[in-house]
Amino acid sequence: MRRTTVLRTGLSAILLLGAWATAGIAPASAADAPSTSSASTTTSGFTLASTAEAPASAGLLSAMQEDLGLTASQAKARLAAERTATALQGKARRAAGPSYGGSWFDPATGRLTVAVTSDQGAGAVRATGAAVSLVAHSARQLDAAKAQLDALSAPDGVASWHVDPKVSRVVVNVVASSEDDNDVRAFVEQARKAGPVLVRRTSGAPKTFSAGTVGGDPYYTGNVRCSIGFSVYGGFVTAGHCGQAGAGVSGWDGSYIGNFQGSSFPGDDYAWVSVGNGWWTVPVVLGWGTVSDQLVRGSAEAPVGASICRSGSTSHWHCGNVLATNETVNYSQGAVYQMTKTSVCAEPGDSGGSFISGDQAQGVTSGGWGNCSSGGETWHQPINEILNRYGLTLHTA
Repeated sequence: MRRTTVLRTGLSAILLLGAWATAGIAPASAADAPSTSSASTTTSGFTLASTAEAPASAGLLSAMQEDLGLTASQAKARLAAERTATALQGKARRAAGPSYGGSWFDPATGRLTVAVTSDQGAGAVRATGAAVSLVAHSARQLDAAKAQLDALSAPDGVASWHVDPKVSRVVVNVVASSEDDNDVRAFVEQARKAGPVLVRRTSGAPKTFSAGTVGGDPYYTGNVRCSIGFSVYGGFVTAGHCGQAGAGVSGWDGSYIGNFQGSSFPGDDYAWVSVGNGWWTVPVVLGWGTVSDQLVRGSAEAPVGASICRSGSTSHWHCGNVLATNETVNYSQGAVYQMTKTSVCAEPGDSGGSFISGDQAQGVTSGGWGNCSSGGETWHQPINEILNRYGLTLHTA
């Protein structure tokens, strides 16, 4: 972040701290220090064991209450249960072995559910503490079917496709107004030949969330405005469609920040920008006055069903649930692979912004459909893929 005596509400100085830099309109202040608690709680089906982890801030809990319809105690319980489920995923998958069919977090029970194709796998998974669901197809079979769809050329009326472990199918999302289009029908017919497929209707076609220049917003590349994602050592990560490698980036005050060091879109939608010239980075997710600032402590991937929040320079802070992972999104510019779909809304200018679950970074905003008045869905590019691609290290608290 650039050292300056000017403190600007909204994005101002805070935005280029990077960490969560798209968190909503937050005052220029340091992240609130999280409080600590060791009491165990039981509420709404969740059992919270004592934990040394810092609980979420009041602002995050407030946002979850508003967007997910939870009470404060339910929001705390859900975050604790999700932390347990996230930590359990790898162990449960290894226990399932070849019978593994996918997993998800069940908000009703507060437990991780693992799909398996055999009774033998079921017993091993139960021993880890996860719940079990018997399904017809393994994750390996479903992933192979999805890979065949990824090799097809999809028409505009096909929004996306992903593996849904709950139904043990590859779900193809078709825009409702285009379901009778001949090209859409032909794609669906080809998809069914690849393996077990379920077709669902969706209300809108996906689009990226970049926007034209508007004064006072986070960062600019030419006449495009986007939002900063997470701080990494040496810069920040953001969406690839916001700028090409080598493009210069300026901040809210028009001063030079750095350049896009790497960028990929379509196929992927990620990029990273170097930071210098008096700007620096910190491991903070900013609330922009809507919620309290959040500290980023890691990047453990949340399971399907977990709560997730997004922050961006246009629509600020909103929360929802993880709907799908490894989804292929069919933008007009071309397909983008391995995306995560959420029920969180977003609007133009939010592109590149941060998705976080609890205190764990999840990814950068790519695109979606709808808006934050009528609702919609938004995809993010997972953060760990970006870090691995460019050899970056997430700046954590």
